[in-house]
Amino acid sequence: VVSVAALAHPDRLRGEAARAYAEFAATGGECAPWQAALLGGRHLVVDGLLGTGLERPLEGEYRAAVDCINGARLPVFALDLPSGLHADTGAELGAAVRADMTLSFIGLKLGCFLGAGPDCVGELLFDDLGVPPVIHARLTGALERLTPACLSETLRPRRRGTHKGEQGHALVIGGGAGMGGAIRLTAEATLRAGAGLVTVATEPDNARTVTATRPELMARGIEKAAQLGELLERADIVVIGPGLGTQDWGRSLWQTALASTRPLVVDADALNLLAEAPVRRSSWVLTPHPGEAGRLLGMSAADVQAGRLDAVRELADRYGGIAVLKGAGTLIAGENGAVAVCDRGNAGMAAPGMGDVLTGVIAGLAACGRPLLEAARAGVLAHALAGDDAAAAGERGMLAGDLFRHIRRRVNPG
Repeated sequence: VVSVAALAHPDRLRGEAARAYAEFAATGGECAPWQAALLGGRHLVVDGLLGTGLERPLEGEYRAAVDCINGARLPVFALDLPSGLHADTGAELGAAVRADMTLSFIGLKLGCFLGAGPDCVGELLFDDLGVPPVIHARLTGALERLTPACLSETLRPRRRGTHKGEQGHALVIGGGAGMGGAIRLTAEATLRAGAGLVTVATEPDNARTVTATRPELMARGIEKAAQLGELLERADIVVIGPGLGTQDWGRSLWQTALASTRPLVVDADALNLLAEAPVRRSSWVLTPHPGEAGRLLGMSAADVQAGRLDAVRELADRYGGIAVLKGAGTLIAGENGAVAVCDRGNAGMAAPGMGDVLTGVIAGLAACGRPLLEAARAGVLAHALAGDDAAAAGERGMLAGDLFRHIRRRVNPG
């Protein structure tokens, strides 16, 4: 049994809505006035209360209806966009329907991926209804949604005759006193993503632990930044930041890496040091979470979250290179203004070390010869999909290291 309820009287409908209602009524369909009691005994709610043009906070009977739907504990299927969600910013306009699944039409709305969008949309489906893709691009502001097919297009099988030297040498710098775990996670992720050789430059005590727990890694204990010179010369890609710290040791290593000509993947404390003394560079990937992005842009993390699309574009424009703004709906921007979004991943990835692993995956793909933008896009997607694979055993209690075996599979698409 399907029951239809409406908050607006049919006489108030205009245009396409009025014609659709007339066709519905002509088939014998009935539409009852909305009341909360209609949800009793139902098994599914289809949310089609509002369209995509909402600009002001919900109030009155519309706010009450959204609150009622959210409180009913029934599965919710939203049409085009959950009611109450801003189509462009993902802001909840007073309140928004929390759907389990959303079917978006014609073009994917930015709000599905930004702000509260990921929490309100649930699983996102899309149907272009036969409208040409060029129209979709206009609607989404050239925002590209990353799909598993992107990995197959980017990560081709290796030649049978290749050797580790052809797969690149990554230098991973960080892991100050008491922070060896971060650099260890990054280093293994770099290997798992396919780098042929990985050298870890870290505090001397950490160097012994790194090789003891993962003998495929090379480690060098670093006391003074001058010791990095030889290592930088041999590297194809340099990672800096995880566990680096912002004291004298970390600062000196950061300055030395920054002065090199090698492409960089920059994370964690290195981003905080960059925020203190901003420079612009084209050959790097910056991987901030909202707090780090706020420091880089001189704003609060809340402001970054409220305008994630503008923030990631500003990061790429101000600092150059590639910006990866982490979070639910990670965004990747290049200097040309184009932005890609990854809506894979899950709440189990809100755990220590997940960002360190992502940094390593991006670096590993770059070491193999992928351009930085391709490495960032593929790395973000492979990391998110590996997180979803790991979450099959449950989100609560997931560890960053649980992703490693899944990363290996994801960077080898069939």
